[in-house]
Amino acid sequence: MTDRYAVIGHPIAHSKSPLIHGLFAQATAQDMSYEAIDGGADEGGFERALAAFRAAGGKGMNVTLPFKRRALAAADEASEDARLAGAANALRFDRGRTLARNFDGIGLVRDIEVNLGLALTGCRVLLLGAGGATRGALLPLARTGAARIVIANRTPAKARDLARELAPHLGDCAIDGGGFDELAAQPPFDVVINATSASLSGEAPAVPASAFASGALAYDMMYGKGLTPFLTLAQDAGGARLADGVGMLVEQAAEAFAWWRGVRPDTRAALDRLTVPLV
Repeated sequence: MTDRYAVIGHPIAHSKSPLIHGLFAQATAQDMSYEAIDGGADEGGFERALAAFRAAGGKGMNVTLPFKRRALAAADEASEDARLAGAANALRFDRGRTLARNFDGIGLVRDIEVNLGLALTGCRVLLLGAGGATRGALLPLARTGAARIVIANRTPAKARDLARELAPHLGDCAIDGGGFDELAAQPPFDVVINATSASLSGEAPAVPASAFASGALAYDMMYGKGLTPFLTLAQDAGGARLADGVGMLVEQAAEAFAWWRGVRPDTRAALDRLTVPLV
């Protein structure tokens, strides 16, 4: 019998997950279906949709905004990545239990190191924003052997609080947090990652040109929007290598697929299908 999987969010019509997982299933000869489910805006809508899908024999779900925190709360068991992020983006239903994972940061790291060919060991990394996207990225970034991670946020106290909270979990990787206005006094960074929502509103974070080292990677978690204001800012700083988050999207999907099906798909076809030129 065909195994059922889904992505749940609100809104959900824009989701690329059915396309991505369809390509993965075809490439790996998996007997599975994959659909999009709108969890709705009403209170309890996500939980009802989750319960109905599970009761109907669903095997697993990807979870997107705004339900990632509620997905973690609904789980019987969660990975360290999900617990520290405070959110889950993948669920698996196994013998009456709901298991939760967060593959966003893992997908980010794999995109940078494998697809873009940049080893993060010893790098200085700047994360812009102190919300859920940054929380999900910190532990996987630290595991690469990055030398230092700095969180910059419009509200400096939020960045400092997040750095203090997660520092005990990041091993030998140094971490600090502060405001955008403090970046001018910092040495330049090898990787600058925009984890804010600024690109959605056509704005760029207030990052000085001095934050970008020569040949630095400027990475916008936003995808499919071409040259975003953040990437334009990095380009104008001179010498930065530019990337958007399409690779992160595809690689986190591949991690979930491997968790569900026991086989990790090649991601090249999905990347080629979804990549938009940065012009």
